[in-house]
Order: sequence, then C-alpha cells, then structure tokens
Amino acid sequence: MADDKDHPNGGGFTRRGLIKGLATTAVASATSGAAALAEERAKADVAGAGLPVSITLNGAQKKGVFEPRTTLAEALRDAWGMTGTKVGCDRGACGACTVLLDGLAVNSCLTLVHDADGRKVTTIEGLGSPEAMSPIQKAFVDADALQCGFCTPGMVVSCAGLLAKDPHPTPHAVKEAVAGNLCRCGTYTGVFDACAAAAKAGKSGVTNG
Repeated sequence: MADDKDHPNGGGFTRRGLIKGLATTAVASATSGAAALAEERAKADVAGAGLPVSITLNGAQKKGVFEPRTTLAEALRDAWGMTGTKVGCDRGACGACTVLLDGLAVNSCLTLVHDADGRKVTTIEGLGSPEAMSPIQKAFVDADALQCGFCTPGMVVSCAGLLAKDPHPTPHAVKEAVAGNLCRCGTYTGVFDACAAAAKAGKSGVTNG
C-alpha cells in the first residue's frame, strides 16, 4: 500500500492530510472553547460582585451588600433576620413571601433586593408582635384564620396592605387582595372574616409601609 505522501494525484486528499486537518481543528476548537469559558467566568465574577443596598425596613434603616441576583426574600430572611417572611414556591405562585414595598403588596421571592433600594419595606414583624398585635393580626387570631400557619404572614400582610388603602373594603375586594395567597389548609373563610373584623376596628396596623 502506497504511503500517503506518494499519492499519485499529488494535490488530492490523503489520510495524513485528513489527520492533520482534524488535529488542527481540534486544537482551534479547544482554544476557542477555553477562551469562551474564561469569558463566561469573568462575567460570572462581575455578576457575583456585591452591590450596596439601603432600605427602610419596618421603620429602621438597614444596609447590606448583595449579589445582583439576590432576592428581597433572601435578604430579609438571611441578612436581616425577618424569618416571618416565608418562602414556599420561590416562584411567585403561593404568596407566602408577601411583603409591602412602599405600601404595595409584592412577592419578595420575585423582587430583587436592589429593586428595594431606597424604599420602604414592611414585613409581618413590622405590623406588630405577639405582645402588641395590630388589629389585623388580632383579627386573624380571633377568627381562627389559620391552621398550619405557613401562609399566614403573607395573608396578614396582604390584608394589611388592602386596609391601608381601603379601610372599608367589600368582600370582593378582600378576595382580590388575597387572590395571590395560597392556603393549602383552606382557611379562606376565616381570612375573609378576619379582614372584615379588622376593617371594623378601623385600622390596618401598617405604620411603616
């Protein structure tokens, strides 16, 4: 069998030429891949750099340095100890993480902490304490509007936000306000009763939202 270098056609394809071509392509591909990987790592390093945030949390100034991808729920729970804000689905479907952002009920798991920079945030802790409950919190207890309690902070905050805007909401308005809050225990009737009772008391309990 003739050697590839002695190919009778001179300028045709040879096994040696093919192997050299494949090797060259492989080296170029590897080099290009390494460069792309280095670029992605550089981008990740920039994305992972912390940026400062300052918010008014339940009436007190709070500051921190967070990665751009950090959610408000993560910052509240992990950095500032507001564990009353629950994380259920982590995709904005259950409402357990509801807080008030400048008085508006939002899913903190879908809100980046940097979007709250310079703004007011009210969590369940900002409404009251077991020793000094707000009207809406007391109404939830009196109406037995909870079972497992995991969804309760988000429910209470949603109701508080509603009452702050509309002191005398209709039953329909209450249902709309908690439409994004999922209660797996099915205590919705108690929630509606609690909101109505708090409305009668004439106060939402929101002082820092």
